[in-house]
Amino acid sequence: MSIEKTNTLVIGAGQAGIAMSEHLGAMGIPHIVLERKRIAERWRSERWDSLVANGPAWHDRFPGLKFDDVGPDVFPPKERMAQYFEDYARMLNAPVRTGVDVRRVQRNDKRPGFTITTSEGTIEALHVVAATGPFQVPTYPNIVPENAGIQQLHSSAYKNPGQLADGAVLVVGAGASGSQIAEELRQAGRTVYLSVGEHYRPPRSYRGRDYCWWLGALGMWDEVKKKPKREHVAFAVSGYENGKTVDFRRLAHDGIQLVGITTSYENGVLRFADNLARDVAQGDADYFEVLREADAYIEQNGLDLPPEPDAWKLLPDPECLAYPILSLDLAEAGIKTILWATGFKVDFSWIDVDTFDDKGYPIHKRGISVEKGIYFLGLPNLTNRSSSFIWGVWHDARYIADHIGIHLDYLAYKKE
Repeated sequence: MSIEKTNTLVIGAGQAGIAMSEHLGAMGIPHIVLERKRIAERWRSERWDSLVANGPAWHDRFPGLKFDDVGPDVFPPKERMAQYFEDYARMLNAPVRTGVDVRRVQRNDKRPGFTITTSEGTIEALHVVAATGPFQVPTYPNIVPENAGIQQLHSSAYKNPGQLADGAVLVVGAGASGSQIAEELRQAGRTVYLSVGEHYRPPRSYRGRDYCWWLGALGMWDEVKKKPKREHVAFAVSGYENGKTVDFRRLAHDGIQLVGITTSYENGVLRFADNLARDVAQGDADYFEVLREADAYIEQNGLDLPPEPDAWKLLPDPECLAYPILSLDLAEAGIKTILWATGFKVDFSWIDVDTFDDKGYPIHKRGISVEKGIYFLGLPNLTNRSSSFIWGVWHDARYIADHIGIHLDYLAYKKE
């Protein structure tokens, strides 16, 4: 059987893979993009029905194409986002092949490049770009046993309130996903408990500018700061209901029962850490820090943006902060479902090269792997804070394409 050959194989046709194809195509580098399902599949089938983009349409897009049917300050729904990437690939005439599963990537022996085994045959490529992103394998702690008689599902499997068993719901994780889902369930009439850990909750907008604008204006995408960044902190911001600040006090006053970090389970009883007041206070401090930096920027640059005094006001502390629930009998509380909004982990087990640490995470610098010819795109903080976002991944892809082009120039050199 003949083996197909190309210069660069891009694996994944979500935002990272489409961005990579654009830059490779512009440089005239032959390439193929493989996608195991459909373009932007995770937007389509691995998120809940009411999900919208985390940023407004003027921001959450690539430079080469604006939304033609969504206002610039609207947060596009997930199906529209999937359609956007499909339209973009069509505009580029990108060489995307869908329904192809990549099973193994191996370095060739005593010759350049890699052999890639797929469900549709074998391909050889000089370069391989893993553009599968950070949201690959749902992960949640093994706290509640499967035989506990409680429906358990990850946020990636959640679609809408009607999907869940009747009764109360515990949502574990208070980042963008958990906070939105908890509010949606409460508005659907469910009794909701929300397990909150350490988080970062910025304002959705301030003084007439969306948070995405402030990220750029204040240099927060790049995060060049004197103080170190806190790691593994949930990012609580969303475009839910056309964008509003995630405020845990408001959620509590609206009827959602806040609890601390879910720590253990025994005989039908869940236990929670006594962290809630501390973490909510830290989230408030982060929020006010953004306001202070924004005010300073406005004054320094003489901008005519209207003051927003109400943004500085906090709602009264709900009872759950002063008197936290540290344990909960699930049966007594009527909890029939635990929804784990606890994130994802990566799985690169199909890449059979020596470029991973002992936890299976890629060793790289700006997406350039220690294994020559292997690249990674779309991972958090690949270059900076924006790397796993639509806007940032496009710029990271350009850097990687340029690196591939430089490598090809070296290979093409002939001494006169």
